[in-house]
Amino acid sequence: MIIDAHSHVHDPVHSHIGLLDEAGVDRAVLFATRPHPERAVDLASFRCEMRVLAEAVGGRAGGPDGYQAAWQELDAALAAYPDRYIGFRSVRLGPPADGIAGEVADEVAGDVERDVVGRGFRGIGELTPPPGHAEWIEPVLRAAADHGGLPVVVHGAAPTTERDLGTLAGLARRYPTVPLVISQLGGAHWLTAIEVARDTPNIFLELSTANIIFAVRLAISEVPDRTLFGSDAPYGDPVLSRMAVERVTRPGALRDRVLGGTLAELVKL
Repeated sequence: MIIDAHSHVHDPVHSHIGLLDEAGVDRAVLFATRPHPERAVDLASFRCEMRVLAEAVGGRAGGPDGYQAAWQELDAALAAYPDRYIGFRSVRLGPPADGIAGEVADEVAGDVERDVVGRGFRGIGELTPPPGHAEWIEPVLRAAADHGGLPVVVHGAAPTTERDLGTLAGLARRYPTVPLVISQLGGAHWLTAIEVARDTPNIFLELSTANIIFAVRLAISEVPDRTLFGSDAPYGDPVLSRMAVERVTRPGALRDRVLGGTLAELVKL
């Protein structure tokens, strides 16, 4: 089974299904999204969507209305194509209120139990802590551990910093039963991401939007059992992302793991 480990809700949803069909992808992990770059018709409208993206990945996602709309879109897509999508649900992140970390942890634990586990989602993500504050995901990892080691996906490209990758490694070691997936191969910090994954047994690397093909080749070589084919569609393309994996692997067990076998194990398919 070929599984795209990273994709976002498209508008219209059936256009995404068409991309998956073209790429020969059986299923895709689906995350909610606030920006919709696929709606853009010109440079001005694309810039508008990118401003929304910058707010989201920079930890400035705004009020609850934006979250609710995105989660409703996710629910609708999953209901329309239950055999093609594997749903992951994000939770809201934040710093400890007035330094009271326990209250934040309790709130996150409740969100995970109610909105993720209680509604049948297979994992948590894509989380987007503000740059320099990767530690905000710790309550999520704790809750994921309490529910049997749910996989947790964290945004890895800019504005995620190299220091954030180190923070994620430290958190992963603290919660060894939780598979922690760093998306986009760590963006510009892909070398550090590969080193972090190599040295941290429960960190996985999702390969979408890698800036050079050598990064994909090296990641698979260093952590063959913990690299995941993904497209980050609509920002990446499933056809091109699959081609990149196939370009640097030979037919056989390794390629099969990267293209879906490892992800199937993580979500217990």
